[in-house]
Amino acid sequence: MNTAQAGTLESMDCLVTVSEAAQGAGVKIQIAGSSAARFKSAMEKKAAEVIASMGVKDIDISIQDNGALDIVLGARVEAAVKRLIGGER
Repeated sequence: MNTAQAGTLESMDCLVTVSEAAQGAGVKIQIAGSSAARFKSAMEKKAAEVIASMGVKDIDISIQDNGALDIVLGARVEAAVKRLIGGER
């Protein structure tokens, strides 16, 4: 199974890890970290929007948050997916 990452565990950032999922498995998003309890639904929505805009249908996403802003989260998800699709590590 291929995986890719983007981001860091620094303050105000997040580490996004994406993995290929079986065809038809859909999008699975797991979120942990400092802001997860309060902002989990907003973070899931942002990640799902980015994934949908990229046309990805089957992927597992793990987000380790450390206070990242919405725009940072979106950029990290996009970068990780592009690395996964493009094969860059």
